[in-house]
Amino acid sequence: MTMNQSVVSSAIEQARHARDTNLEGFKALLRFPSISQDPDCQPQLLACVDWLVAEMKGIGLANCRALNTDGNPIVYGDWLGAGDDKPTILIYAHYDVQPVGDASLWRTDPFQPTVVEDRLVARGALDDKCGIWVNLKALDSILSVSGKLPVNIKLIFEGEEELGSRNTGAFVQAHKALLAADVLLICDGPFSPRQPLIGTAVRGAVMGEVRLKGPPHDLHSGRYGGAVKNPLHYAARIIASFHDASGRVQIKGFYDDVIPLSDRQVRHMNQLWKTIGPGLQRAAGVDAFFGDYLGVFAERTTSQPTLDVNGVYGGHQGQGTRAIIPADAGFKVTIRTVAGQDSGRVWARFVEHVMSFAEAGIDIDAELLSIAHPFTMPDDGREIQAIQRALKAVLGKEALLMRHGGSLPIGGILAQELDLPVTMIGYGSGDNSHAPNEFIIIEDLQAAIEVAIHLMFALGGAC
Repeated sequence: MTMNQSVVSSAIEQARHARDTNLEGFKALLRFPSISQDPDCQPQLLACVDWLVAEMKGIGLANCRALNTDGNPIVYGDWLGAGDDKPTILIYAHYDVQPVGDASLWRTDPFQPTVVEDRLVARGALDDKCGIWVNLKALDSILSVSGKLPVNIKLIFEGEEELGSRNTGAFVQAHKALLAADVLLICDGPFSPRQPLIGTAVRGAVMGEVRLKGPPHDLHSGRYGGAVKNPLHYAARIIASFHDASGRVQIKGFYDDVIPLSDRQVRHMNQLWKTIGPGLQRAAGVDAFFGDYLGVFAERTTSQPTLDVNGVYGGHQGQGTRAIIPADAGFKVTIRTVAGQDSGRVWARFVEHVMSFAEAGIDIDAELLSIAHPFTMPDDGREIQAIQRALKAVLGKEALLMRHGGSLPIGGILAQELDLPVTMIGYGSGDNSHAPNEFIIIEDLQAAIEVAIHLMFALGGAC
């Protein structure tokens, strides 16, 4: 056994010995109702920040502090003693959590972590306080047995991920030197011990609202129908213009910058689809899908751009009838962007298309509500290989590579601003991350810590 293998084994034994203590520490973190969407929770959120800074100092990290943003603080800490010949890993996770929602649907208090059979039930257990805790306990275990780490580490824990990371972009721009690293490791997502998965691509998201204004107030449809333009009719025209019968988006230039998948990426996608595809299709609960002309289901939902109308409003919405021409109408959209596309340019093309429907008697306004950039991660680089070795060492199997159809604002922000290679590994094995009775599987939490220990050494080229 080499020296490094001996340290890995000792660190894992340390983590196993401290398992009960580590679980109690995780419960302490989960007791903070760090809900970024609820201003009433701000004192508890800031208390969570102080607790994390103290915890990081306690395990031997340096420069641990809360860095101010225009919103909630970023928690930062580092350990840079591995030497210039070792890579610097920037690790991201977030400490803010989703609101509780309907409290009556929770079987236990969401901020009193409760063991139920093999589960630990609490808000934030899965999304994403486990991403923080697993990394801290892996680093703690290594430092406890060797006094040093095999790589240089920088940690940033965000407090506004559930708000779309709205202040993080400005923070990153102002702290590029502090955050400089060789690779970004995003620890937010699922951990699947039975069949591990690694994310290699995330779509962007452009969210906006279109408002149409007609007459200055609602008008009687018997008196003015057929003579005054109806904003709802124009909203319907615009929405109907977005797609042709095959599902292809009809906005000029919408697909121009899309980078097609390589043969290797197609193979990875198809390999994963055999495992998870049928279940995803069943979960939709529909009898038929559309868009086959554009590609297979997996492509359409992960590697192609899309445009969806999320809501339409205007006119009378209550019971009964009200014979009016409404004064205004509107709708909300989400555009998913992919590698090669600039989300801002896509929005500009969308606005140009929508505004082409404006004419005398109908005013149109389009507002950009939020934007997240797509990003692609290397699927064959040294970081992916390191993650695969760590997973194989603990779980006995390597991961399938996964393209995410959803978006991760912070990933696009960090990838663009810091110009870093990005990879993802989630440490949460459980369910209900945005729903009542969120839980993590306790046994898998220990496995995740062991994977994280192996990963630190694999990233340093030690095993």
